[in-house]
Amino acid sequence: MARPRSEDRRSAIMSAAIRIIASQGLGAPTATIAKEAGVSNGSLFTYFDTKADLFNHLYVELKAEMAAVAMDRLPVESDIRQQMARMWSQWLLWATSSPEKRRALAQLVVSDDITPESHQAGKQAMAGIVKLLERSRENGPMRDVPLSFVAALMSALADTTIDFMIQDPANADQHCAAAFDALWRMVA
Repeated sequence: MARPRSEDRRSAIMSAAIRIIASQGLGAPTATIAKEAGVSNGSLFTYFDTKADLFNHLYVELKAEMAAVAMDRLPVESDIRQQMARMWSQWLLWATSSPEKRRALAQLVVSDDITPESHQAGKQAMAGIVKLLERSRENGPMRDVPLSFVAALMSALADTTIDFMIQDPANADQHCAAAFDALWRMVA
């Protein structure tokens, strides 16, 4: 008889996968992930059918976590600029305070193992951010540019800013604010 699944074990596997992917990449063996999680390799496959299945679950969970943090306590009574600024600072705070999650997600985003369904779930998780971006550009110079292009520009600016915030933590707030000002001038 199979052992019942434990949420604690699943969480340990997911946390271990983040650490291992961040340090060793997507090619790391599942046995390494299992060992890091403190479970047998067979137990890992009790929770995830395949390594790709693990990657897809992790991708969706990381996208959802990042989006949830970015949208947390959004000042809905404020104007769109203040809402975007809050989302931006929360997003960058998540990435700078969770560098392993950021590195793991960056690898998962470009992995061929991530299914179209998982990419779609990731997009759904980011829907609130996309709506803010859409509202921000309604009357700006980027209003007629494909939203996916504007989102890619925003993401590239975020990645660069996060790198500077990590490399220069004494000036992290200034980097975050300067990049947001650039983003706002670009879209609004």
